[in-house]
Amino acid sequence: MKFRSFTLRMMLPAISAGVLTAAALLAPAAQAAPLPTAACGSGQYQNTAGDCVNRPQQAPSAPAGASARCKDGTYSSSKTRSGTCSHHGGVSEWL
Repeated sequence: MKFRSFTLRMMLPAISAGVLTAAALLAPAAQAAPLPTAACGSGQYQNTAGDCVNRPQQAPSAPAGASARCKDGTYSSSKTRSGTCSHHGGVSEWL
């Protein structure tokens, strides 16, 4: 009985590695779907949702569609709070 348990214990890592390798080969590759490439116009950028959004811009007052005023005085049209004004010193005021 000692011989059998020793042999099994010695073989277990090799068996486990083989099972894990087979599972990895048989499992479909999980890949994130790429965002569609939007043809954004001049003065726009593609946000993380794949939408074209106006770049932050200097203006004497909030332009149509602005969602926040950045600390550097530009106005952002970001559709989400995450990352809004991130390259403009952060959000000074939400509109």
